[in-house]
Amino acid sequence: MSSILHILNGDSTAYSFKDTGLDGDVLVWREVLSQGPLMEDISSAAFWNARSEWISKGFNETPEHYRETVIEPLEKLSGPYDEINLWFEFDLHCQANMLGVMAMLSRQTDLSERAIYLVCPEEYPGIEHFMGMGQLNSEQLEDLYDDRMRLNEWEFTLAAQAWKLYVSGDDQALEKWLDENTFWGNLPSLKAALQAHLKRVRTNDKGLNYIEQTLLDIYNTGLDTKHSIYQAFWKKEKIYGMGDLEIDIYLNRLAEKKLIAL
Repeated sequence: MSSILHILNGDSTAYSFKDTGLDGDVLVWREVLSQGPLMEDISSAAFWNARSEWISKGFNETPEHYRETVIEPLEKLSGPYDEINLWFEFDLHCQANMLGVMAMLSRQTDLSERAIYLVCPEEYPGIEHFMGMGQLNSEQLEDLYDDRMRLNEWEFTLAAQAWKLYVSGDDQALEKWLDENTFWGNLPSLKAALQAHLKRVRTNDKGLNYIEQTLLDIYNTGLDTKHSIYQAFWKKEKIYGMGDLEIDIYLNRLAEKKLIAL
């Protein structure tokens, strides 16, 4: 076993990462903690059973495949690594997953014996519409590694507070906490992502949250195929980092309300 672990948010980054010259083992994080049921104790069996049930039902998955591709790789988190690198982007999808990983590391790892770093680009030179590390080649990923940020006890305390509030569903408490915090250390993308989260958990006078209203507005411009709506939403709201299956959750809600017909 290597003394270094790289935790990558999704297979798109892993595709290019395998061609880098970076040493270490790889764990691909394949969860979607920006959607579905959550609870504070992420290390509990109840947490992962609820996630497995929700993923299996909504994403045409089987519990067996979920265990093999999501749960079993997490055993690496308790391995004797001297260095752990978290590769998570700026958007809500990635930041929610990052908070979950940091919560697990806090429970399973002696943080005083590990050097833990974050790679979290919000943009990349020469790429006009940067959406994530899946766009980058191996050399570009190596450049990001050179600029990684060390996470210390302060960041883990902040992340624990954020995770607790995010999971609680108390939007007013989360908003108050975001307003009161003025220093974010080496978690520079967290505030904007959680502010985006607040917008989607609140509804307007039509009973629609921000994402539903945005998708409806896009649909009403005349875009009437899922692919065209995905493209327009990604261009306008990359802060959410949602894939097509996640956007479908909201499109299905609009369809159930008979506001769209695709």
